[in-house]
Amino acid sequence: MTLSLSVLAALLQVVLIDVTLAGDNAVVIGLAVRGLPRAQQRRAILAGVVAAALIRVALALVAVQLLAIIGLTLAGGILLLWVCWKMYRELRRPEHADHGRAAGPKALRAAIVRIVVADLSMSLDNVLAVAGAAGRHMGVLIAGLAISVLMMAVAASLIARLLERYRWIAWVGLLIVLGVAVELIVKGGGEVWRSVV
Repeated sequence: MTLSLSVLAALLQVVLIDVTLAGDNAVVIGLAVRGLPRAQQRRAILAGVVAAALIRVALALVAVQLLAIIGLTLAGGILLLWVCWKMYRELRRPEHADHGRAAGPKALRAAIVRIVVADLSMSLDNVLAVAGAAGRHMGVLIAGLAISVLMMAVAASLIARLLERYRWIAWVGLLIVLGVAVELIVKGGGEVWRSVV
């Protein structure tokens, strides 16, 4: 398969978009798996990344149609706000409450659900940007989504380890995710307002 200059340019754009936009998703995943034992962290990250890949492929297939849905960005922001609330409640628990007790399947399931909900609400910007940069090159679109998910998994593992060592980073991460939620709510609220007025 020969790569034309336009395909390489589109791939470079997609990689740059992925580097820019995958960070907030990685922070959410790192926060969600923070209290789990290392083996369960890997399982939760793997499950979250697989779900993220499926979500992103599904969103990419209908990206243009999604742009026409008024209120979708607002709904994503509200979902992300719910994720922030759950994380805030976890962070408020004393640190010693996380240690000394093994996280069961319920904690693992809760972490995976938070990852999936957050990724669903935060992926739309990434998917639309990647779809726009990829243009007609479906292979570039698929490669871009794969790169995005892979980068998210690697970064989430690193962030989870940092969060275990330095609890204050979790609060910074929560503020980052809260900022994204507020941005989505404001942007989505504006879209709804303009469609009503």
